[in-house]
Amino acid sequence: MTDTVDAVAKPGCNALMHVEPSLPAEWYYDPAHHRRELERIWQHRWIYAGHTSSVAEPRSFRTLGMGTQSIVLLRTRDGELRAFHNTCRHRGSLLCREAAGRLPADHLVCPYHQWTYETDSGALARISSFAEPVGFNREDYPLFKVAVAEWRGFVFINLDPRAVWDPGTEFQRPPDGFANFPLEDMVVAETWHTVIECNWKAFWENFNECLHCPAVHPALTKLVPLFSRRIINPMDVPGWQVHAGSDDPRYRGGLRKGAQTWSNDGSAQGATIATLTDDDLARGHCYASSWPSVFIAGYADHVRTVSMRPLAPERTGIVAEWLLPPEAAASPDYELSNVVEFAKTIMEEDARACELNQRGLHAAPMTHGVLMPEEYLLKRFHDWVRAQLSSRR
Repeated sequence: MTDTVDAVAKPGCNALMHVEPSLPAEWYYDPAHHRRELERIWQHRWIYAGHTSSVAEPRSFRTLGMGTQSIVLLRTRDGELRAFHNTCRHRGSLLCREAAGRLPADHLVCPYHQWTYETDSGALARISSFAEPVGFNREDYPLFKVAVAEWRGFVFINLDPRAVWDPGTEFQRPPDGFANFPLEDMVVAETWHTVIECNWKAFWENFNECLHCPAVHPALTKLVPLFSRRIINPMDVPGWQVHAGSDDPRYRGGLRKGAQTWSNDGSAQGATIATLTDDDLARGHCYASSWPSVFIAGYADHVRTVSMRPLAPERTGIVAEWLLPPEAAASPDYELSNVVEFAKTIMEEDARACELNQRGLHAAPMTHGVLMPEEYLLKRFHDWVRAQLSSRR
């Protein structure tokens, strides 16, 4: 007979104490509900747009897709970041067709009818017609603004132009562990794009639990022995206090003995980030999450961001970035593939698991699932989703 958590739990255990239903199954595939989430969540929350180094030069730009919306993010000649809907106010043409580039001048010019906009303000500067019709006022047709914020070298956008960035509320998993990382000065050394045939919420659920780890991630559970116990924190199981003083990574967490970072061989290749403390290194990894769009992972020698976009009810776009200190990125002795290929393997394993989960949700009798004690972070995520959908905008 399996004990209930109620019967064996002690104070301080993270585990859920009672049965909790998961989100309704149809929320993962119903087109009408998907549109509701785009409108209520994705169009009102701060969304990760990339590292500041990707738009570092004056007049550099990137375009970003989010559901049906296209956004252009750019750096002005004065070094300020601006974001606008990638839409001309004339008749709606896209302004920028490329994913990234550098503007030839301090203007955005519509490729269709050459309406021209100031990049610093979005104001309409010129039109191509021989005359302006009666009642036409250029001030009535600026670009649609999008709120933009920089936090420690990371760029976030919000489709609500009135939104105010507050890192104290936008990170559901606080970024405290990154205090000693030189995030602002790091550079993107590698970027990887993929598409997963699952709902965006299924991806977040997978990230927030490790019940799947032994069956899905054989290499990862060897590197992080705690994960082999199907938990992500030593305090996730009742009776964890018995091993509170243990030096065994199966109980205290962290990497296996002798390993330094998330890589194929566990080595940081002599490129340990100089500003990290012994405690930072002993921890092995740290995370921050900003729902719904990104988690940030920190390791001894690099930082990885994993961001997502909802492409359809059952399709999610994933972008992973690997950030390094400039000296490591430029060093011929640092083999970037050692960390990139390891993480890609983990993410591809997760993708296959998420796709299996997605397909199974279509069972006609399946109304919702159930959360197990170790899935307390899923409960927090589900409560957050419900709250976003019920809030008044």
